[in-house]
Amino acid sequence: MVAASSQGIGRATAETFAAEGCRVAMCARNEQTLQAAADHIRKQYGVEVFTQAMDVANAEAVHGFVEAVVAKFGGVDICVTNAGGPPAKGFLAVTLEEWRKAVDLNFLSTVFFARAVIPHMQRKHWGRIITITSITTKQPVADLVLSNAVRAAVVGLVKSLANEFGKDGILVNNVGPGYTATDRLKELAKSRSAALGKTEKEISEGWTADVPLKRLGEPREVADTIVWLASERASYITGQTVLVDGGNYKGL
Repeated sequence: MVAASSQGIGRATAETFAAEGCRVAMCARNEQTLQAAADHIRKQYGVEVFTQAMDVANAEAVHGFVEAVVAKFGGVDICVTNAGGPPAKGFLAVTLEEWRKAVDLNFLSTVFFARAVIPHMQRKHWGRIITITSITTKQPVADLVLSNAVRAAVVGLVKSLANEFGKDGILVNNVGPGYTATDRLKELAKSRSAALGKTEKEISEGWTADVPLKRLGEPREVADTIVWLASERASYITGQTVLVDGGNYKGL
């Protein structure tokens, strides 16, 4: 199960699971882009794909999606939570309504998924919950105050769930992408360009200059990490945040 999987890192993750032979359940708000992504995966990998257009910030919709997947596939083994990032703004430019939306979309959506899938995983005594956040959980990024603040709460939730449900065979981890070539990054480049009077190309070149690998990440590189964490090869890893950032985070 991969949330917000019609494009970007979410879509790459759904494709990578399909390449491993997994049956895939996908959701996103836009029905058209969701179906296009699902059709491509079916054709390319020959696996079963279940889709449902929904808003991950809606608790009832998330619960209904999970129950529909269980009815279709007989259970949920792997749940990847994901959501579009909040708008790129500085602190004083953010409204209270935007704070509430960011909490709903980028934190509570993970709570909704976890509440819905954990009982099914407990019955099998096996499960993987993997959240997708950002390098901002380790290193705040300018103009992303909403992400910097709200995604840190997801890390606290991941640690708590890992501690509570490890006895049930459920592993819970977080993946934090760095600067990755997605539409989200284009939005941030545009915001920075307007604020600093530089071209978007100059903004992008500045980011890659700070990355030891001197390039942006690709969505598939984040997806490969997620699939590895979901596999038995990562069977003794839980409660962790794994950065896929080309070495951009400089802390110890």
